[in-house]
Amino acid sequence: MNALPEIYTIAIQAGVDASFIIMDYYERGFSTEDKIDGSPVTEADKASSELIHLRLQQTNIPIIGEEIINTDYSIRKNWKENWCVDPLDGTKEFIKKNGEFVINIAHIEDGSPSFGIIITPVQRKVLIGGKKTGVYMTTFDEHGKLESWTQLIDPSEINEPLVLISSRSFHSPKTAEFVEKLREQHGEISYIEKGSALKFFDLAEGKADIYPRFAPTMEWDIAAGQAILEAMGGSITAVINNSTLTYNKEDLYNPHFIAQTKTSLIKTKLEKL
Repeated sequence: MNALPEIYTIAIQAGVDASFIIMDYYERGFSTEDKIDGSPVTEADKASSELIHLRLQQTNIPIIGEEIINTDYSIRKNWKENWCVDPLDGTKEFIKKNGEFVINIAHIEDGSPSFGIIITPVQRKVLIGGKKTGVYMTTFDEHGKLESWTQLIDPSEINEPLVLISSRSFHSPKTAEFVEKLREQHGEISYIEKGSALKFFDLAEGKADIYPRFAPTMEWDIAAGQAILEAMGGSITAVINNSTLTYNKEDLYNPHFIAQTKTSLIKTKLEKL
């Protein structure tokens, strides 16, 4: 792998170091409280956010994130670039202690994710990628030292049968409707359930082909995964109009979307879902 821009090496190391903070809480215990929207937040979320935010400030690029007070859109709309950060994606899975949580860091340029970083603290795996860099994966040791990077190549074929990966904690009746449409096109379908953006490891490694989401998500949940998936020839598109998801919007919620490793997987329009 060619040398990455310094801003990306800073962001990767920030995520690796935050992984150890998260795992310390995971192993020794943590307090939990509910946010205004009813979603849980833990001490680990906050501590990870503080470290990542501090490190990314070195890059002089503004930040949008889950556990910070985000800048008003009247100012944000003039940004040419920003970081989009979820310091602990999969808090519900973290609380359940099933290991299915990650750190997401994405670099957004002109409303599109140009580079993504997803780190699983439990497995000590790092997945990175963007159209200019390609997609790579590595592991890190107990001291935070990164091993050699392995490039992930866009798989030439989809799985047989097609593998659909979905959320473990969020379900929607519309998912069943979508599966029926998908079955009409592809026949038998295999299923994986997994929490957080950990799903993008399966998509990038070719273990899964498609990820439909008919429940609320925020920009920081998906931005890193979109950068990685698009770099491998895949896409994340809104169900309502088949447009590519955009970022640093006034409303930081994402529309319902379909993430797929091949842009040709869905052959019919899905606006009615």
